[in-house]
Amino acid sequence: MDKNKERDMEYRKGHLAMAVAVGVLLALTGGSAASASDPGDATGTAQGWAEGCAEQFELAQRTDMESFRDYDRETFREGHDPRAVTVFASGAVRYGIDAIMAALEPHFANREAIWAWTELYRVVDGCKSAFILYDATYDIPSIGYHQRTLTGVTYTHDGNRWLAIADQGTYLEAP
Repeated sequence: MDKNKERDMEYRKGHLAMAVAVGVLLALTGGSAASASDPGDATGTAQGWAEGCAEQFELAQRTDMESFRDYDRETFREGHDPRAVTVFASGAVRYGIDAIMAALEPHFANREAIWAWTELYRVVDGCKSAFILYDATYDIPSIGYHQRTLTGVTYTHDGNRWLAIADQGTYLEAP
């Protein structure tokens, strides 16, 4: 037998072995060749993956809100995408986390405002994006300042963690 025919037979044997292996795999898995490493494909693991994502989101959004309330500027900054945008209830807009942090610096430096919120609505799209609407109040008792807003916060998942990417406030009670 010449070398080309011999190589062709070996090539075909390799493909036949591969086809048999795939057939056995399909027979053992009931016809599903879903990969365990892709949680969205395997029955049973998709729900676990979604639940894990929802738990991770719950912690991220709570950390976001509490870090602002507790004047923890580093944690607040870390929980935001560098491209984040904030639209304040006044209409002022800040693009990028550096500009947002500069606008919020008096809050973190003075440490006297009282920030409270009630969640009104939430939607989480797997491990992709999420939105929460809050009824929020921001008070500075020493100067008699009070505002109440509807505040919507949008989050994105970067493949490892949830980050706030946009928030917007609308006055319910202007200062």
